[in-house]
Amino acid sequence: MKDNSYQAVMARSNDIMKQAVGIDYTRFVRGRLAFDYQAMMTEAGYSLDEVAAIQQETGVGNTPLYELRNITRLVRLTAPKGKGARIFLKDEAANPSGSFKARRAALSVYHAAKHGYKGVVAATSGNYGAAVASQAAARGLKCIVIQEAFDSRGVYQPEIAEKGRACEAYGAEVLQLSVGPELFYVFLRTLEETGFFNASLYTPFAIAGVETLGWEIARQMREKYQVEPDVVVVTHAGGGNLTGTARGLRKAGCRARVVAASVDLRGLHMASDADFNRKSFTTGHTGFGVPFATWPDRADVPRNAARPLRYMDRYVTVTQGEAFYVTELLAQLEGLERGPAGNISLAAAMALAREMDRDQVVVVQETEYTGAGKHVTAQLSFARQNGIEVRAGDPADSVPGRSIILPEHPGLIRAVDIDLDGLRRSYIKNALAQLDGAELTAADISFLAEDCRCTPEFVQAIAREVK
Repeated sequence: MKDNSYQAVMARSNDIMKQAVGIDYTRFVRGRLAFDYQAMMTEAGYSLDEVAAIQQETGVGNTPLYELRNITRLVRLTAPKGKGARIFLKDEAANPSGSFKARRAALSVYHAAKHGYKGVVAATSGNYGAAVASQAAARGLKCIVIQEAFDSRGVYQPEIAEKGRACEAYGAEVLQLSVGPELFYVFLRTLEETGFFNASLYTPFAIAGVETLGWEIARQMREKYQVEPDVVVVTHAGGGNLTGTARGLRKAGCRARVVAASVDLRGLHMASDADFNRKSFTTGHTGFGVPFATWPDRADVPRNAARPLRYMDRYVTVTQGEAFYVTELLAQLEGLERGPAGNISLAAAMALAREMDRDQVVVVQETEYTGAGKHVTAQLSFARQNGIEVRAGDPADSVPGRSIILPEHPGLIRAVDIDLDGLRRSYIKNALAQLDGAELTAADISFLAEDCRCTPEFVQAIAREVK
């Protein structure tokens, strides 16, 4: 019998992953830290056209893109003279499971079916689980979704509970756990015991699936509106959304600046039982966005295909109150009721549009479906039940875990920059910590510089600081 203690299962994790993904990640190693990222990405083995065709088999992709004329008009009322870029929205809620993550799931589930796996497993709090379950149903595979869903009191996050119901509606088995380190352990054991495919968010298949989104944005803007986007705003959590979209934009020859946007939840620890229900956003926040930017390989695969610092031109945050406020603006001004995650980037886009000239274009890269647990009223009611102050005022005065302040006026919606060089420093320091005192090789220095878009000299300077 196998030793299924926590330590033993963790020790077998690389072997379990190799069997469950079908990729030998050791083939790409080029140094102590370095690996051949582009070679790993070609491991998906599908061209952009092939990915689009696979997605179309199950109704994924080719989602509509709208100009938000009323919101643009509102932004211009609060912008300096001559400012107020046009705002466009890619409506990914039109996908079968209601979010862009259907793109990630479509290719992963297709690949699993093609290679004879009987089922797929996903560890996720939400939309991705529903996407995997939906695609598994379409391909005739079994599906298990593992969720971190409640705290030690047994109190569920309403958004996660909503997403769990969606997974079950598509026929998935849902394993719900309390917050803590047991998630990865249960995930590994499930993969090992079932022999199912690891439909991870972070494989080359998942990122290749998102590339069609960036490619469609560029194509639709040219064909329907005869303009090129100047900025594309992407809600940022684990980095796959941003990485895949940016790669797709580049493959379409689009040089738009890619701006990441997250809800500011600094001060709340994502693995803390006490903090778990003191936040009203389960994705798209700094609790994922900053750690994954500064060390992507904290993922459930040996090497993460989502490398956000490679593609991020700017990183901004908004508050919970601003994202909730914009959710209602979108519904009441444009007639589009959509879930909270995409409205993080819409809030950021409104602030950025005020900085930009009127003839410029900013595209909000995604929307998601809404539902009972995702709705603004459910989230704010839950916040009050957990002792969070909810009121109107200046969102800049809000404190994550203590208050949610809805803007009294749309002119109070702001985007606050996160220092990218600070993130790069943290990334390099995290990488150096893996070396146990060993020296960086030339391949390592080159890889780190490429992975966080800096110079080799910057990498070497941080290495000297650490030493």
